[in-house]
Amino acid sequence: MAGGPPTRTLAVVLVVVLAGCGGVASDAPETSTAAPTASQEATTTGASTTDLGTPNGTLSVHFINVGQGSSTLVVGPTGETMLIDTGDWRADGEGVLAYLEARDVDRIDYLVTTHADADHVGGHAAVIEHFETEAEGVGAVYDPGIASSSQTYAAYLDAVEAHDVTLYETRAGDRIPLEGAAARVLAPPAGYLADRDRNENSLVLALEFGQSRFLLPGDGERESEEYLVERYGDALNATVLGAGHHGSRSSSTGEFLDAVSPRLVVVSSAYDSQYGHPHEEALRRLADRSVRTYWTGTHGTVVLTSDGSAVTVATQYRAPTDPLELRDADPADPESATPVEARTVVPVGESTPTTLTPDGGTTTQAAAETTEASDALAVAAIHADAEGNDNDHLNDEYVVFENTGGQPLDLGGWTVRDAAGHAYTFPSGFALDAGARVTLHTGSGEDSATDLYWGEDRAVWNNDGDTVVVETDAGTTVIERTYG
Repeated sequence: MAGGPPTRTLAVVLVVVLAGCGGVASDAPETSTAAPTASQEATTTGASTTDLGTPNGTLSVHFINVGQGSSTLVVGPTGETMLIDTGDWRADGEGVLAYLEARDVDRIDYLVTTHADADHVGGHAAVIEHFETEAEGVGAVYDPGIASSSQTYAAYLDAVEAHDVTLYETRAGDRIPLEGAAARVLAPPAGYLADRDRNENSLVLALEFGQSRFLLPGDGERESEEYLVERYGDALNATVLGAGHHGSRSSSTGEFLDAVSPRLVVVSSAYDSQYGHPHEEALRRLADRSVRTYWTGTHGTVVLTSDGSAVTVATQYRAPTDPLELRDADPADPESATPVEARTVVPVGESTPTTLTPDGGTTTQAAAETTEASDALAVAAIHADAEGNDNDHLNDEYVVFENTGGQPLDLGGWTVRDAAGHAYTFPSGFALDAGARVTLHTGSGEDSATDLYWGEDRAVWNNDGDTVVVETDAGTTVIERTYG
């Protein structure tokens, strides 16, 4: 049954009874779970059924800004849809449904419940009701099988039962049959973790398309991450990581980040989260590894689109991507209809990502070697000899950079220096649109999309010859242009 859905179907009526016994709107712990109606072993994951090297179409992953909570829409290369969680119970799915309707989504093929907490299943009942009565339905629901006593969880299961939607209890080794891509379940294990703690037993998904991989760990914390590292090791390597538990200090541990080695991280949480997410400790671990980080709290909705060899990053708002500068931007309103704009493109390398198998082994050994999206940046002009005395006309001394590629290029954190070591750093979040130019003036002024200012009080570029060096935020030299 490789490539098909898991074979365990939840006994919905029993779960509803367990989930409803608390009768409260809070998300109090409840460790009871339903007995499965089928006891066959889960299908194990082997080599992908998708030809990862020659993908067709694109895979897009939308981290929807729902404020408190989490909701992620995946649109596969053939148009199939997967909705992972539906935000907080207080919103009752309104923002998620508005987002889906604005994008003409008329069916949810796979509704994934990472775990039963009310800030993840808050819109489940409304989503099921809407798509089953006003659209083309919900194909199947996937749930780790650990119940909650909240009314929110009970309402979700009531909706499943009322509309006779197939509900699968899902474990490590299962697959979700997203057409044209690989969607693997990496956790929780069959026996659960941490005495059935809901967070630690979140469904962990790995989405693979071409050479790109998205790792989505739900609210998994230290024990979930330890399990993943022990079972899969460096095969966890991913292009994009959704930060576990909204960027909590108890997630994104150092060992886990080293195994995943993400190019990008996306944090889903409210700007004014009552829990303080994302926590400083987690952000510092990301900063220590120079991981570019996006936060729905400031960037708004984040949409990542992979063509199999590169990931285009689009956000509602331009904001810092340095983990320690995320809070320097204004908050992003979850109700905003501001469209997303492409900010940068991240190539994911030429080698196929290691394929995950349930015993920690691999079917391909080459980890994806990533390269910076830098070959499109060029020096279009150098004006070293300002009019009159160079030191009196600093803004007439400048270098013009051009994005010669077909996609926006995020230059935030990149540096420009001369042969003497004078250095300028592009502002966080600064992106150069495809075909656009930006002039870097030596003097002072107000930065804009077309003009940036070094802020020096003396001339930098030697009139009789110098070298323009540009390095990425990871220290890779991408331009070394000598003149004179």
